[in-house]
Amino acid sequence: MKKKNEKEGILLESGTNEIEIMKFRVLGEFYGINVAKVKEIMMTEKIKPMPHSHPSVEGFFKPRQQLITVINLANYLTGATPEQGARDLFIITHFNKMMVAFRVDSIEGISRISWQSIQKPDRTLANGAESVATGIAQCDNQLVTILDFEKIVAEISPETSIQIEEIEQMGERDITTAPVVIAEDSVLLQKMIGTSLQKAGFKDVKIFNNGQECWDYLSSLRNDPDLYKKANILITDIEMPIMDGHRLTKLVKEDMRLKRIPVVIFSSLINDQMRIKGKELGADEQLTKPEIGHLVEVLDVLIKRFLESEHAGFRNEE
Repeated sequence: MKKKNEKEGILLESGTNEIEIMKFRVLGEFYGINVAKVKEIMMTEKIKPMPHSHPSVEGFFKPRQQLITVINLANYLTGATPEQGARDLFIITHFNKMMVAFRVDSIEGISRISWQSIQKPDRTLANGAESVATGIAQCDNQLVTILDFEKIVAEISPETSIQIEEIEQMGERDITTAPVVIAEDSVLLQKMIGTSLQKAGFKDVKIFNNGQECWDYLSSLRNDPDLYKKANILITDIEMPIMDGHRLTKLVKEDMRLKRIPVVIFSSLINDQMRIKGKELGADEQLTKPEIGHLVEVLDVLIKRFLESEHAGFRNEE
């Protein structure tokens, strides 16, 4: 894939609040995907149909001895199944520990922009939780709709998303009033994570739509004598409009008061490179979606450690 060096470069930078968007076309419209999700671009290959599958699933193919499911984006986005073009391409993605191919008409290049330039669609236009657009970006004089690929895959294959049953399998848990702060832009995941944590006994959960809203809240508590009674842990996604999770982590961990609060990065993008970046920024833990049961176990450990350090008399540490 072209731009490999640039892709590696942005992954190694810390807290720049920037993203590289790969632009592509489907039925003449411009769409975008975070380059960090893209494994490679391939010419289309012969596909073996998958009986009784979702209408948008074309089937699967097996490059280099690995089965990859192919999703027809045109069908998913419009319900239509246009004639396949000779120059169609597969965008091979890797997130949530899965590889999935998406059929597109063409690749239109890569743009590097700030998350501040990405706006969340108006809910009246985007149909609230049903929206498949994670943001709208201006890239090289083109308005590009950045698609929520996790939501697309979760809708087609619900078992690949957060499973509340993982919490139920933990059995009876104690109620905790430890305040949990969350930054997550997906309305669907806000609901699923919130419900899961409620079932796990967490009764004080505040969810913000992006890193900026979350940072504004935490900043407002910076000089509050009850700061550590209002925020015991922060969970953040990486991909979010206005301010991403890496930038949020960097700001929290560089602040003399806020840095004591444990930060858990909970994202579909966690891989070896992202772990290095998150560690550089000071994240206490980094977990891959959709492992909600593992997230709860990590919260238990980090909150217990945080509260023990408070009781040990380090509250005024600078």
